[in-house]
Amino acid sequence: MAIKITFPDGSQKEFNAGVTAQEIAESISPRLAAEVLSCSVNGEQVELNRPITTDATINLYKWDAPEAKHAFWHTSAHLMAEALQELYPGTQFGIGPAIENGFYYDVMPPEGVKLTDAEFPKIEKKMQELQQKKEALIRQEISKADALNFFGDRGQTYKNELINELEDGSITTYTQGNYTDLCRGPHLVNTAEIKAVKVLSMAAAYWRGDEKRPMMTRIYGISFPKKKMLDEYLVQLEEAKKRDHRKIGKEMELFFFSEKVGKGLPMWLPKGTALRLRLQEFLRKIQKKYGYQEVITPHIGSKSLYLTSGHWDHYGKDSFQPITTPEEGEVYLLKPMNCPHHCMIYANTPRSYKDLPIRIAEFGTVYRYEQSGELHGLTRVRSFTQDDAHIFCRPDQVKGEFLRVMDIINIIFKALDFKDFEAQISLRDPNNTEKYIGSDEVWEEAQNAIIEACREKGLPAHEETGEAAFYGPKLDFMIKDALGRRWQLGTIQVDYNLPERFKLEYTGADNEKHRPVMIHRAPFGSMERFVAVLIEHTAGHFPLWLTPDQVVVLPISEKFNDYANQVCEYLNQQDVRTIIDDRNEKIGRKIRDNELKHIPYLLIVGEKEASEGTVNVRKQGEQGQQETMSMQDFAKKIQEEVKNMTENF
Repeated sequence: MAIKITFPDGSQKEFNAGVTAQEIAESISPRLAAEVLSCSVNGEQVELNRPITTDATINLYKWDAPEAKHAFWHTSAHLMAEALQELYPGTQFGIGPAIENGFYYDVMPPEGVKLTDAEFPKIEKKMQELQQKKEALIRQEISKADALNFFGDRGQTYKNELINELEDGSITTYTQGNYTDLCRGPHLVNTAEIKAVKVLSMAAAYWRGDEKRPMMTRIYGISFPKKKMLDEYLVQLEEAKKRDHRKIGKEMELFFFSEKVGKGLPMWLPKGTALRLRLQEFLRKIQKKYGYQEVITPHIGSKSLYLTSGHWDHYGKDSFQPITTPEEGEVYLLKPMNCPHHCMIYANTPRSYKDLPIRIAEFGTVYRYEQSGELHGLTRVRSFTQDDAHIFCRPDQVKGEFLRVMDIINIIFKALDFKDFEAQISLRDPNNTEKYIGSDEVWEEAQNAIIEACREKGLPAHEETGEAAFYGPKLDFMIKDALGRRWQLGTIQVDYNLPERFKLEYTGADNEKHRPVMIHRAPFGSMERFVAVLIEHTAGHFPLWLTPDQVVVLPISEKFNDYANQVCEYLNQQDVRTIIDDRNEKIGRKIRDNELKHIPYLLIVGEKEASEGTVNVRKQGEQGQQETMSMQDFAKKIQEEVKNMTENF
């Protein structure tokens, strides 16, 4: 029987039923067949050797596609587990997923075995030995009873716990060589493609993220189809270590963490505070031009507020413990989100269709109880400040508001030199509309508005069906930093849920009551995470308009401290942020120390400069290139440089 295969470009071709994606790739070209790693059939990602028995739409994925990397790294996790099973018989296995860069496996080593970094070369060598066998990954559908017996006989307690939560008829295993794993897939056809592997690190991880459950060992790895790719990645990894925001933040005296204050609660030092406030003022200026009104709301709210909003159900387990007062039944929460407070601000005043859109903005601090093992510098904290704004508008205004927010995000990315970014449009699943709130009509209007807004702005965007939140579609902005890493920063979300929950209304032109559409918007996301990404993107070399200290004055000896102070005072009067390093140290040491602090300009002053009223200008990173000028001319140079950078905002 012949079946029709439809390709991404809409073209069709007939094949015999039972054809595989690998065979389809071979029919197109030998080169494609050699490069393709995974595929999707009717939207479901599967292995290349899975028979296709009915008419279908297919996509073929090569290495550059995220889907291909996912299958590649998922298979690599199984390969690592197979190696661990051979090296350390009796190892118990938890889960082993692909992640954004590589994979990990949570394991419980057998009694008497302590896994350390010293074991990494041995694990890598065993993985390479197994890879060379080119073991096929064999998928098998298995009954729940058989699965429990199979993994139970092998002492796999954690696998059996997972199986007990699955429905009979939905369980699959994958086997390669002597290793069998409980898994949904998808995978590579065999291990032959995994040419280069590296075990990167290990960490302690509670089983299923529960601090009351056993502590397992999480082993991280990375793999590639070519050794050259691995070598390039390891070089990039070393560069990433140099750019680690925790390291640079300490060198530049921006922030710190204190066990006495509490885990995941960042303390912003004066220089870090100045940086953060300057970012906030930058956004405030833009928001003012775009018609936002700024508000301030409390750090806590009544539990009933979050019951109404639904945040208690969603974030309750991730919140800090409720705060009770002496008054009976009075319970408060540290706020996990700013949205409910903003809904109450909207509801405080009767609204007309003529009043909309209303744009409410706040730099609002929120609190979530992240597990200690998940905390990481500024990127994963328990207290963070969102550059939050909520737009309340009519359905016909959604597209216009999206365009305006996209303008704001574009200004921010351009000012901070994020040149490479794209967008993801998250749409609802048209085959499962009952799980979403809101009518088909408003969903179609909102989704089309987002798609059209991206087209009008010429913004590259890919659509992800089924990825919308239950309360509305959204647009996420992904940027690539200087190392090519992808970060999700700005986000715009349409929300039909909160206006319904809070019974928000406006009076329409028909004199009837209507629900407004709510748009959530956060270009930075959170100040903490954004600063972390910015540090690593710039390696601490912030734009001159933003950096905490623009200039440092370095007297070559104590004799010239008075003149250095005179220069410092004059430049600060000219709004040039200047500090002085008047330590009794050799000038070479002062230069090295201040280079580490990433201060853009170093002014060296000695006898000649003091007598002539000049400064010797050394720019960060330009060794040997120095210029002498008057302090007045230098001040004008900095002012002009900052003006050129900021004239568009």
